[in-house]
This record gives sequence, C-alpha cells and structure tokens, in this order.
Amino acid sequence: MSQNAIGFIGLGRMGGPMSTRLLKAGYQVVVHDVSQQAIDRLVGEGAESAGSPREVAERSDIVLTSLPTPPIVEETALGKDGIVKGERAQILIDVSTTGPSTATRVAEGLATAGKQWVDSPVSGGVAGATNGTLAVMVSCPQATFERVEPLVQNFGKIFHVGDKPGLAQVLKLANNMLAAGALVLSSEALAMGVKAGIDPKVMIDTINVSSGRNSATQDKFPKAILPGTFDFGFATGLSYKDVRMCIDESETLGVPMLGGAFVREMLAITQAKYGADSDFTCIARLMEEWADVEIRG
Repeated sequence: MSQNAIGFIGLGRMGGPMSTRLLKAGYQVVVHDVSQQAIDRLVGEGAESAGSPREVAERSDIVLTSLPTPPIVEETALGKDGIVKGERAQILIDVSTTGPSTATRVAEGLATAGKQWVDSPVSGGVAGATNGTLAVMVSCPQATFERVEPLVQNFGKIFHVGDKPGLAQVLKLANNMLAAGALVLSSEALAMGVKAGIDPKVMIDTINVSSGRNSATQDKFPKAILPGTFDFGFATGLSYKDVRMCIDESETLGVPMLGGAFVREMLAITQAKYGADSDFTCIARLMEEWADVEIRG
C-alpha cells in the first residue's frame, strides 16, 4: 500500500459518509465495523475490509475512529486486538465524542507504543459528513497537525484548538450541551406560543429573523419537529451521554453549570420516555405532552 492508506473504524451515520469522502478524494481506505453490512457497502465503493482494529492499523498509515461511546473508543484503541497493537499506523485520529478523560488515557496508552493521538470531534450531522461541511475540532501537537490537516480538511472547516489531548473534546462537549439547550428552551417557547394560539411556523419564521434565533429554530424545528417526523438524526441517548460528560468536566474544573444540569435532566426524562434510540428532537414531543399542544406547521 502507498503512504495514502487510511484506516477507518466505525462506519455508522457519520463514519460511513466520511469514509466515502476519503475514497472520493483518492485515498486507499481500509475499513472495519461490527456491522458486516456497513463494511460491504464501503467495499462496494472501493474500500478494503479488515477483520479487527489491529489489522486496520497494520495495513494503514493513519487510522480514524468514529465510535458511539468512550469505552468502545478505549477498547478499540488499547484493547488486546486494538490499534495500539498494529505496527504500521503511527497516528490515531478520533472523530468521536469521548470526553477529555478518555482522550487523555488513550493518548497515554498510544504513546507507550510510539503512536500519536489526535482529538478531532466533529459537528454538523450526517449532512455535514456527506457534504464535507463539518466543523472539525482538532487538538494535537503542531507537527502532527500539519501532517493530518490535508486529510481532515476533506471533512470540513478545521479549528486547531491546541496541543493537549482532550482540549477539542472539551469544546465539542460545550457545543453539544448548547445545541441540546437551544432545543429545550425553543421547545418551551414554541409550546407556549401554540398554546396561546400562534401558528408555530409563523413563530419559527419570526424568531429566525429576530434575536432568539438558534440552531434549533433554524434547523431542527423546520426539518424534524414542525413536520412531526422527529428524525433529525441524533439519538437521545448520545445527546444525554454528551451532556452528562459536559457536566462532569465542568464539575472537575470547578465551573458551575446550572443551566447545563437542567438540560441533562430534560434529556434524562426524554430518554426514559422515548428510549435511547429515539431522536433527541423528542424533547419537543415531551414538551408537547406536558403543555397539551402539538407543534406542527
């Protein structure tokens, strides 16, 4: 394989389209996932399959991971058949949301094998992953950043946060807490307006040219709440996990996060009622039930 050989582990809603972008950019891509169907789809696009994270690392120069939880990231990187055991790959770029504690542990574990960890969480959803318009938050040493920048720029706009493991993760957790918070507060405001007799579409159109506009009113309500589909593409369980990690990190740093704690509780209730696999726009469904209204338009 050439020096353009890239490994990608985790071919789900984000990892799948990101792998496709690398194939279209001309990279050789070696993929692995727990889903054979996901592997087969990427192989059909020109990727090569590997049977384990270790095998991916043995056949690639750089490995990317896009995985759902911190324990899975840690096991994939440092487990007995993990990336750390593969001799060829020297850099692991993690685009998952793991939190700074996991990032630090994995970075230290990889360093014992002479490998470099790169935090690279992303924001922008499936559409951003498909179109290459993600916000890509990166923390790693400058020399490593210069090496990986041509690769990660295939995914969107890059923000180099710093050189310490976990810094990009802190930024991503803050972003995801704000996104969920905007959804909670917007759901409350829309429920109030509908209860009073205002057309929700008129409310959204007005808010979006006013000072209250936010990511929920501009994107999530028009796409997934007003139509009643609740299918924006981000699971309640993942949002809850991210906000919990955000609150934990805030407490570790000694920063009060009272609003964030409220958002966490709203996500906990939404998950308990609709399930971890529900879409996190179901926060609005919860508010509809509480207010005895339906936000449609």
